[in-house]
Amino acid sequence: MTNTRLTPLAQSLPATVPFVGPETQERAQGAAFDARLGANESVFGPSPRAIAAMAETPQWMYGDPESHDLRTALAAHHGCTPAHIMVGEGIDGLLGYLVRLFVGADDPVVTSAGAYPTFNYHVAGFGGTLHTVPYVDDHEAPSSLFEKAAEVQAKLVYLANPDNPMGSHHKGKEIADALDKLPEGTLLILDEAYVECAPEGTALPLPADDPRVIRLRTFSKVYGLAGARVGYAIGHPDLIEAFHKVRNHFGMNRAAQAGALAALADQPYLAQVQQQIAHARGTIAAVARENGLTPLPSATNFVTIDCGRDVGFAKAVLDGLIARGIFVRMPFVAPQNRCIRISCGTPEMLAKFAAALPAALRDAEKT
Repeated sequence: MTNTRLTPLAQSLPATVPFVGPETQERAQGAAFDARLGANESVFGPSPRAIAAMAETPQWMYGDPESHDLRTALAAHHGCTPAHIMVGEGIDGLLGYLVRLFVGADDPVVTSAGAYPTFNYHVAGFGGTLHTVPYVDDHEAPSSLFEKAAEVQAKLVYLANPDNPMGSHHKGKEIADALDKLPEGTLLILDEAYVECAPEGTALPLPADDPRVIRLRTFSKVYGLAGARVGYAIGHPDLIEAFHKVRNHFGMNRAAQAGALAALADQPYLAQVQQQIAHARGTIAAVARENGLTPLPSATNFVTIDCGRDVGFAKAVLDGLIARGIFVRMPFVAPQNRCIRISCGTPEMLAKFAAALPAALRDAEKT
């Protein structure tokens, strides 16, 4: 290493890519995937109105650094004020800002072992100390998280509802009731990236300015704008105001803002995609059962499939699918790593998955 001016913390950290992208795997194997079913993108695409708005956006201008129009529209959509809304570069970007605001050297934070790893990546990057609790019956456990937060006096607790990678969910009221156990001074980061896929009553039924929680939403999933990187936070105005201390004020490009605004306005298209997701979940579950596997209940745009054995067998199944041109992923912490995770896809993509799975299972039996 020739650059000796890195901070001691940066020097101590490994270079990490939380998710190896399908493009990286395609380059390594010298061939494109036939079905991209691993990144939980919406293969059904964004609203045509969003595509048109992005195409018509003049690119010679920077994006509005306040995302005024999008924040105003989101506030109207959620029944709050723009002061309750912060727009950022996807949930990943907003997580980075939140950790930067709250976490310094050795500050404790709490998450579930095996939950969304980008949060952990940011915590490590700012020198925080990560404490974990296990899943309970393939669900993140709010009561366990909040009890651990009280034990270690955590500054932040991360909880996803619905959950990635298992697809499970809690009723919003259950989380609201559990907040009574959240210690004073601890902030709950509630990641609701998949909430538009979930049953009615999954969203947290609390006012936007409840100071105990900040909710994160995204246009990357059901709205189909993963490539545009548009996420937003809903929280108390004092907390939202704090983002201005650290955020990249020109991080949101103008086309992304326009696309998200148009997508939000096209709720009939959103409803259509929700129906396609529900149908795809049923297809994936049926394929799993036909092959002797167990699909877990899903409130997301993917289905997690229990392969019924250990991580070695699940990894062999995953490798067999990838070798046959089907990009999928799997959880990485036991006991959830007995599973593979299949994103919702078009009928054509899922037909290719159905055709590849029996052979992948036969190969896995030989390992």
